[in-house]
Amino acid sequence: GKPKAGTLRDFIEDHFRPWASANRKWGDGAADRILSVFSDFADKPLTAINDWTVEKWRTERRKAGRTVATCNRDIATLKAALAKGRQWGLDIDPLSKVKQAKEDNAVVRYLTAAEDKRLRAALQARDAQMIAARESGNEWRKERGKAVLPSLEHFGDHLTPAVLLSLNTGLRRGELTALEWSDVNLPGKMLTVRAAAAKSGKARHIPLNGEAVAVLERWKEQAGSEGRVFLFADAKKAWAALLVEAKIENFRWHDLRHDFASKLVMAGVNLNAVRELMGHADLKMTLRYAHLAPEHLAEAVAKLGAK
Repeated sequence: GKPKAGTLRDFIEDHFRPWASANRKWGDGAADRILSVFSDFADKPLTAINDWTVEKWRTERRKAGRTVATCNRDIATLKAALAKGRQWGLDIDPLSKVKQAKEDNAVVRYLTAAEDKRLRAALQARDAQMIAARESGNEWRKERGKAVLPSLEHFGDHLTPAVLLSLNTGLRRGELTALEWSDVNLPGKMLTVRAAAAKSGKARHIPLNGEAVAVLERWKEQAGSEGRVFLFADAKKAWAALLVEAKIENFRWHDLRHDFASKLVMAGVNLNAVRELMGHADLKMTLRYAHLAPEHLAEAVAKLGAK
């Protein structure tokens, strides 16, 4: 018969989960997700879930550090389940007024001095561990007359050079993975983002500082100088583990780019120069870093508005 409008948990366990796991690839996952993220509502009657309670939930989740995108996905999952319930004849609120929130780009996340230090220490420890593991693995192979793997000279893999280069150049992830050795001029201390690889479709040149040059030289020795600089498709797992190790929270790979821009602005570099280095199509994107400018620069800009 027709499902009863009991609690959210009853509805999910008795009706939605059996249907979803039979008809949807991620059905079980969706049911689990709803019960874990909406645990406050789980034992309340379905009729108590409405636009207001969900918006209030969203506000709390955002305060707790969840991203706009995560909250949007969670709400979409709940809405899909409730829509099913309505199809099955339940008189429940479809949450039609709860819209996807716009991404909040105003929050610029960069590394504090302490986080920067911990990130570098975690990278070093990871490399040391991988290098030692390769050495002992090769010892084992030698003893058994097996072919040995190339020894790791400087880094465990691409992660350290990719992270350090991003911190020093502000490259987007796509620009980083498209980068070829022919785009890197080490003697001239210059890196070129080809037009084809740039989001704006315009080529740009980024000067390489001492750390970027040193990292690239060591990586070139280890990885060779042909083709692409970094041959990884996805560093998600290694990146997530690194952040745990470095005790850094709410920091995405893309925030390495924010860190680059933020540190430039804090050092007093003018916003137009930052815009060129970042490859922003217009100054609007760069202005979100303006609040980080040192006092004297903020005052200078304020004078423009004062009549």
